[in-house]
Amino acid sequence: MAVDYAVIVAYLAGMLAMGWWGMRRAKSKSEFLVAGRRLGPAMYSGTMAAIVLGGASTIGGVGLGYQYGLSGAWMVFTIGLGLLALSVFFSGRIARLKVYTVSEMLDLRYGGRAGVISGVVMWAYTLMLAVTSTIAYATIFDVLFDMNRTVAIIIGGAIVVAYSTLGGMWSITLTDMVQFVVKTIGVLLLLLPIAVVKAGGFSEMKAKLPTSYFDPLGIGGETIFTYVLIYTFGMLIGQDIWQRVFTARSDKVARLGGTVAGTYCLVYAVAGAVIGTAAKVMYPKLPSSDAAFATIVKDELPIGVRGLVLAAALAAVMSTSSGALIACATVANNDIWSRLRGIRGGGAARGEGADHDEVRGNRAFILAMGVLVICIAIALNNVVEALTVAYNLLVGGLLVPILGGLLWKRGTVQGALASVAAGGLVVLGLMAKYGALANEPIYYGLLSSLVVYVVVSLATKPTDAAVLAAWRERLAGRDGSGASGASGASGAEEAEPGSGTDSVPAHH
Repeated sequence: MAVDYAVIVAYLAGMLAMGWWGMRRAKSKSEFLVAGRRLGPAMYSGTMAAIVLGGASTIGGVGLGYQYGLSGAWMVFTIGLGLLALSVFFSGRIARLKVYTVSEMLDLRYGGRAGVISGVVMWAYTLMLAVTSTIAYATIFDVLFDMNRTVAIIIGGAIVVAYSTLGGMWSITLTDMVQFVVKTIGVLLLLLPIAVVKAGGFSEMKAKLPTSYFDPLGIGGETIFTYVLIYTFGMLIGQDIWQRVFTARSDKVARLGGTVAGTYCLVYAVAGAVIGTAAKVMYPKLPSSDAAFATIVKDELPIGVRGLVLAAALAAVMSTSSGALIACATVANNDIWSRLRGIRGGGAARGEGADHDEVRGNRAFILAMGVLVICIAIALNNVVEALTVAYNLLVGGLLVPILGGLLWKRGTVQGALASVAAGGLVVLGLMAKYGALANEPIYYGLLSSLVVYVVVSLATKPTDAAVLAAWRERLAGRDGSGASGASGASGAEEAEPGSGTDSVPAHH
């Protein structure tokens, strides 16, 4: 395994080096949190694909293929569908808002009072997303080095925290591009064809497996519907996804690049399911479906290639982990801590010293959240339940007020707050009754959130005309100053270097 170890060590060293390089670019809040809003189509597509295709999509996707056959692609497929829907229908508007968080968007749309409660829900979601990604290091390092679970989590987590803290979104963007290339080579170009050949080709796979393994709906209609509710809708509103949309140079880049990334996800979904199906032919009696990826890599791939494919799995986990970590820290600092301290975004113009202070503050939050994530990951065992709780809360509590704000001008702040509270409470109550993995919490949570949003919005005074006018200006991309009739939550953009001309580097 010496050659494989060398490949992995070189990859990890490269991640840290890019973190150090990114630190030299991250001189302002805009550069640190959203890469200066300057990414073009190629880099935007690669980083967006990297963040949504994490350890669950790679190791879990292969595991679902092992368990259900080709229909195991549906989980990752619905992630791709969500990214396509976000890119085609919403990303242009989101990019033009020039905000940093989902809660700032809610403040702009509803008049400045919806941010804190939504910030807490979004923080819980991004925290658990980062935790579940971090736990996945244990699986990969165990295959590589037969390493203790806690040590593996600390090493993998520390590397991600290090490069994320150093350079913020610039470092994460650079590492994500490398991770995207490594994943494409390792999973699509190497593991997929090798697995199919080792299994004897598709004809042999069909001969040895039940016909249900080749039924596109074999996993079950209700399961597919639940995947759509959780993952497709989750892609539309997650802070980790929106923060990538904010990095786009223009709304056109956000639409085009996101569409390419979404299409790539669909291909990746099918590839994972095919690899899992091939593993079922070769290893029909594995103790766990999640062991399929590690087993086929360890036993079937040649030296060097094995190291590259394991680096691809590590890349998948790291890209999601780092994206969730910076999203968690951004929400914690901008939506919760700053509001609790009574700090608003607008006000006096800021110089480079103030920019540096903001970068330092956000860097401190990434470090603090990173340490918290590693500690929770060490203590937590049930990854699937934790991730399901996070997505149920996100979709059940925030989907309706966010999409309602974008699509329905009659929605009010009272309706939005009541919707978040109703959806969140119903989800929590039904998870306590039926269990975290049940379908009822997300079904009834979404329904109650929608009903309460519509009823309360219609029963309360319409949103102030000045707030709606400022909102429409921002949606149209005409308010370059960052000022708004809302809370000023995005006023941090007012004196942000390059905020009006995102394609021009501010400091280099």
